[in-house]
Amino acid sequence: MKTAVTICLVPEARLGPFVFHTAGAADGLADACRAAAAAGFDAVEIFPQSAETFPAAELRGLLAAHGLRVAAVGTGAGWVCRKLHLCHADAAVRAEATAFIAGLIDVAAAFDAPAIIGSMQGRSDGEVSAEAAADHLAAALATLGQRAAGLGQVLLYEPLNRYESNLFNRQADAAAFLAARGLGTVRLLCDLFHMNIEEADLAATLGGLGPRVGHVHWADSNRRAMGLGHTAPGPVVAALRGIGYDGFLSAEVFPLPTADAAARQTIRSLRDHLA
Repeated sequence: MKTAVTICLVPEARLGPFVFHTAGAADGLADACRAAAAAGFDAVEIFPQSAETFPAAELRGLLAAHGLRVAAVGTGAGWVCRKLHLCHADAAVRAEATAFIAGLIDVAAAFDAPAIIGSMQGRSDGEVSAEAAADHLAAALATLGQRAAGLGQVLLYEPLNRYESNLFNRQADAAAFLAARGLGTVRLLCDLFHMNIEEADLAATLGGLGPRVGHVHWADSNRRAMGLGHTAPGPVVAALRGIGYDGFLSAEVFPLPTADAAARQTIRSLRDHLA
C-alpha cells in the first residue's frame, strides 16, 4: 500500500479536513509538496477549484522535483463553491454538475489518477425522492465512470455519513447499489472517519468489500491524524491486506495541531502499521 496526503487549493474550503491548505500563501502548492515529500509521503491528493484553474504545469514540475505522484483528485469544490450536485431537482444543474466532474476526471487522468465523487453526490429532499435521487446518481456515475474508463481510470464514489448525505452511508449498501446498477467502472472510496460513524466493524466491512475498494482515507475517529482518536488501525490494515488492496492510504484530516504535525503523525502511523 502507498501513502498520500491531502492538499486543498480552494479558499472556500480553508476550514476543511485537509492537511495542507494553499489559500493566501504565495508559494502554497510548492510548500505543500515540499512538506509532503519531506514527511515521506508517496503522493498527494489534490482538492482543486476546477478543471479550468487546475495548476497542471506547476504541479508537474513539483511532482518531478520531489519524487511524488498524484493519488487522486477531489471534485467537491463544485458543491462548496457552486452548490452543484448530481441529485438536484433541476436537470440543468445536474448536467452542470456532471460537466464539472467530467472536467476533473480529465485532469486527474492526465496525472494517471482517479477523480473522487463525495459531496458532489448530493442527497434526496422534498423535491427529489430517495428513488429519484438513486436514479440520478446511477445515471451520473454511469456516464462519468465510462468517461474515466476511457481514460484508463476508475471513478471513486465516497459514501458519506448520515449528517452529510442521505443516499448511501454504509459501504456494503453502496457496493450493492453499484453492483445492482452495473457500475463496474466505479470503486468505493472508504473514508475511515465516515465509517467510524456508520459501520459496526471497520475491518469486517472492508474485508467484505473485496475489489470494490478503490481508495482509503486514513483518518481517525475525530477526523484528526491517525493515532489521535480511538480508531484501531491494525485490524484495518490487516483487512486491506486480506483483500489484496495495494492502493493509497490518504490522510484527509484536519491540520491539527499544525499541518506539519498532522503530516508527521500520519506518516508515523502508516509506517508503524505497514512495516
